[in-house]
Amino acid sequence: MGLGLLIGGKWVSEREQEDSQGKFIRPVTTFRNKITADGSSGFKTEAGRYHLYISWACPWAHRTAIMRKLKGLEDVIGMSVVHPEIYDNSWEFSSTDPGSIPDTVNNASALWKIYLKADPNYEGRVTVPVLWDKQTNTIVNNESREIIRMLDTEFGFAKSDVDFYPEDLREVIDKTIDEIYQPINNGVYRAGFASTQTAYEEGLTDLFNALDHWDEVLGKQRYLCGDRITEADWCIFTTLLRFDVVYYGHFKCNIRHIWDYPNLWNYFKELYQVPGVKETCNIDHIKRHYYKSHNKINPTRIVPKGPEIDFGTPHNRAQKVAVAAV
Repeated sequence: MGLGLLIGGKWVSEREQEDSQGKFIRPVTTFRNKITADGSSGFKTEAGRYHLYISWACPWAHRTAIMRKLKGLEDVIGMSVVHPEIYDNSWEFSSTDPGSIPDTVNNASALWKIYLKADPNYEGRVTVPVLWDKQTNTIVNNESREIIRMLDTEFGFAKSDVDFYPEDLREVIDKTIDEIYQPINNGVYRAGFASTQTAYEEGLTDLFNALDHWDEVLGKQRYLCGDRITEADWCIFTTLLRFDVVYYGHFKCNIRHIWDYPNLWNYFKELYQVPGVKETCNIDHIKRHYYKSHNKINPTRIVPKGPEIDFGTPHNRAQKVAVAAV
């Protein structure tokens, strides 16, 4: 399936993802430097200096693409997009696959080669997103939550001055991102990659308890943290986008669809319809990645034709929240 890792400078195409109880284990990311406006971190905010490597299929990488788009940083930070399907060489670049963008910075054929260029002694997983510094030829950061924070707060010359991390909401934003991570963002993987019934049901129960909770919250307020869209909303959005398309069937997260939740569904559609967001949502890449790359889950690698979902139908968030507030 290609979910491998680097060991001793070489790519090993298979790795274990579960512990002895069959629970999916997500290792921590390893490159955790920060870009700062004043350069005190060693990585100064500069136009044209940084490059973003993503996959349209990956929800973690998708967050960073959304933030780059909404902050108007397309001319400031370049971007490459890997091929959606993972095989023995893991994330690869393509100049012919629709939606993929080749690596014009390092001219690498596979993402693991970029990791080795950053650190010849690197050992571990090779993941997207990757924020690359062209000046020092290294990876600044590969943790999506930290990358979106940098794009949101450290690039003062962005074309858009929209602030997804307003000072008066910072504590609640950080708390909310923490609260949705394990049961929802990682919860779909805890269910989908579990190798025992007990581990699967544990992940599934946490997932739907959390979805139930946030559907109730969104019946009282318009967004996760109140009356403004914040980083927390984009962190849950990328999971919600993939839910009915792949997680419901492929990962057996099939107790309820997102469209069965009156508040979550309309909230999701409102976010999807924010100008610029739709352009970052590549359903073809998403479906091909999950169904063709996870051969232990889907050994035939057949990609289903459905479901047919129109994310562009009108939402009712303004009216719904106005009524709830009365």
